Amino acid sequence: MKLNFTGHTDPGLIRSNNQDDYYIDPEGRFFIVADGMGGHAGGEEASRIATREIKAYLTSNWDVSKPSPELLEQALWQANEAILQDQQNHPERADMGTTAVVVIFRNEEQWCAHVGDSRLYRLRETQLEQVTEDHTWVARAIKIGDITAEEARVHPFRHVLSRCLGREDLHQVDVQPLDTKIGDRLLLCSDGLTEELPDQKIAHNLQINSLLDQSALSLVEDAKDQGGHDNITVVIIALE
Repeated sequence: MKLNFTGHTDPGLIRSNNQDDYYIDPEGRFFIVADGMGGHAGGEEASRIATREIKAYLTSNWDVSKPSPELLEQALWQANEAILQDQQNHPERADMGTTAVVVIFRNEEQWCAHVGDSRLYRLRETQLEQVTEDHTWVARAIKIGDITAEEARVHPFRHVLSRCLGREDLHQVDVQPLDTKIGDRLLLCSDGLTEELPDQKIAHNLQINSLLDQSALSLVEDAKDQGGHDNITVVIIALE
């Protein structure tokens, strides 16, 4: 199986800085998107630390005899601890945190780990599926039937996270195997994309743009055309 991949990030039209960060391993082994929060400097630092620590852990432990789910989980725990340590060293960033979504291709398997509301999607033929489940107040409310998905899109609590990196009370990282086959496209993204574009629009873009760079740029521009209220980051992986 051959992988083609690309990524793009943009501050959007409202914010002067970009608190998103992403990393693509040149060998196509792993992919990271992080969306920071906690003030101008805090959000940028939190997402940067998370990306750096996850990359460092995966790179240094890639060839050890450790199951991929454990490898992924430990990478995110290391990122959480690094952010907590930075908070102690810099009290002005004490409230910073970040989401993270990570995909790895290892030992003929594909796995995903995530914390927060940065998402992983899979496009198979014409069907777009959200693989990850948002760690947010509204996602929980939808699940138990308190509100509808349509209501969630405009709910005042839609940005309230129930989990993120950079918290002492983080007790769980979601890790799951991925069902993929040749022809699939995977999309990792921050909520700056999904806040602006419905799934149908995202799916249409991924289908009509055969060039991955063009697809990534088009998704970002479409989100900006709808307001670009937040930073926007996308990473696209094509399985060929």
